[in-house]
Parts: sequence; structure tokens; C-alpha cells
Amino acid sequence: MKKVSVFVLGPDRPGIIAAVSKTLFEQGCNLEDVSQTILQTEFMAIFIASMNDDKKEEAVLAAVRAEVKPMGLFVHLDPLAKTGARQQSPAEPFIITTIGPDRPGLVAGVTEVLASHGINITNLKAVSRTEHNLQNFVMIYEIDIPPAINYPAFRAALNDRGKALGQDVNLQHREIFEQIHRV
Repeated sequence: MKKVSVFVLGPDRPGIIAAVSKTLFEQGCNLEDVSQTILQTEFMAIFIASMNDDKKEEAVLAAVRAEVKPMGLFVHLDPLAKTGARQQSPAEPFIITTIGPDRPGLVAGVTEVLASHGINITNLKAVSRTEHNLQNFVMIYEIDIPPAINYPAFRAALNDRGKALGQDVNLQHREIFEQIHRV
């Protein structure tokens, strides 16, 4: 079996996931992972699928493109390298939330601190919210912190960057975050 990643991007509308997943199934692919989001009016999804070694990626790509062309969507397919799996080192899952006035450079500022400490971002959601005539920018980072990190130095750097950007920054272990935010 080989694996492919299929990227779909374009204007949001109902039925995109159904059309892509049905077409991949009809092409003999098995979905292993799917992630999709909508940003304002734009849809974006990544599908990871396994397929028989004798199946051609070009045929799968052509089938998906034909299915979603009437929806005005862009489709790209890439084979996953067999040796491309990143070695997972032990890490602890944490959540960073930042809230403050919207301004250019917020995501760049926070992610620079994460990168400089060797911290991997596994998920990021950033949205602008207007409340009582105030515009707040809310970011939620799901991150993996390696065990060898200098935690006090990282936390200080993150707090310093938050202050410089005018953001309130909160760092919590994912389990604590989930317990606090349980509905």
C-alpha cells in the first residue's frame, strides 16, 4: 500500500467532504486521516488516504478534480514518502491561548518563540472577535513541548513576547485545559 495526501481548497459549500470521500472510495482509496476547516468563506481540507500500489496517483487526482470542478475547487495530490514519517520524540501536549487587540505580526511573533524553543505546533486556530466595540484577536495553539526544554526560559520568553504584542497569554497542559473547558 502507498499513501497520498489530497488537498482541496476553494469556496465553501455543503457536500465537499461527501464528494471527495466518495470519489476516493470509488477509486479504491481508504481514508486514514482528514482535517478540514473553513476560514471566513474559504474551505480547506487535507485527506490522507492509502491506495493499492498498482493504482496511479494521476487517475485518482483526475477523478477527484472532475468531481469537484463544478464546485470551483482546487485539488492537489502528493504521494507520501515511505521514509518521510517524522520520528516522534516524547513530548507533552500543551495549549497556548492568546487574547488581545488585533494587529499585524501576532501569529509570527508567537510562532517565532515556539520555533526558537523547538516546539512543534500540532494545531492552530486564530480568529478575530468583536465584543462591545472592541476587536480582539484570539489564538489557540495546540503544541507539543519536548521533555528536554528549559521550561522556565520558554515560559518567560512566551510571556515577554505576549506583553510586547499586547496579548494576554495562557499556557496549560492539554489535560488541564480540557478539564477547565469541559462543557
